[in-house]
Amino acid sequence: LHQPMFHFLAMLATIDLVLSSTTLPKMLAIFWFRDQEIDFYACLVQMFFLHSFSIMESAVLLAMAFDRYLAICKPLHYTTVLTRPLITKIGMAVVTRAVALTTPGPFLLRRYHYCRSPIIAHCYCEHMAVVRLACGDTHFSNIYGIAVAVFIVVLDLLFVVLSYVFILRAVLQLASQEARYKAFGTCVSHMGAILSTYTPVVISSVMHRVARQAAPHVHILLAILYLLLPPMVNPVIYSMK
Repeated sequence: LHQPMFHFLAMLATIDLVLSSTTLPKMLAIFWFRDQEIDFYACLVQMFFLHSFSIMESAVLLAMAFDRYLAICKPLHYTTVLTRPLITKIGMAVVTRAVALTTPGPFLLRRYHYCRSPIIAHCYCEHMAVVRLACGDTHFSNIYGIAVAVFIVVLDLLFVVLSYVFILRAVLQLASQEARYKAFGTCVSHMGAILSTYTPVVISSVMHRVARQAAPHVHILLAILYLLLPPMVNPVIYSMK
């Protein structure tokens, strides 16, 4: 339990707990008790935690890809490189990046006037959904939201893919087939977590652009899956192994 991977798993578990706890109670209140109202400032707080911890989850998955790269490609340097001080610094960088990228959003939304229908077509407060309710010029908030999403997904996924390119090259150079299976086996859980996190995001993004005429509940269901599927699936993926 003192190995680096277990420290990253502890981070991932904590993030998943906070992420689901931020939204699930209000979702249950909506469906069970028809409590369909939320205070404006409570909405901004929920949005901050939702987006910041989503960014943290993506960063931790990237750190875990780096962990697998070191374990397979540089096994002799694994314990000397991934020390506790470095893991602590990675954790601090994960939190700092998420907070720095997410903090401007609620403050920008707080400055707008809202004169349109106060109904959000989601089960939780999502940045772009709240922006659509604002009056006046919201171009900066629109650009900010899209830029942060593209920056996080593209950058993190790029480095994850790059790590697995090096891992694949190292595994294919192993002499025995048994050694290859063993090396790949150490990555299966992480690849499952990557798929459970990014697949709903990609499907939701494609649906928003390709199937704009789809029923609203389809987009809402995809948004719920994107948020709650990883916290539900990740413990199963790692506990099975």
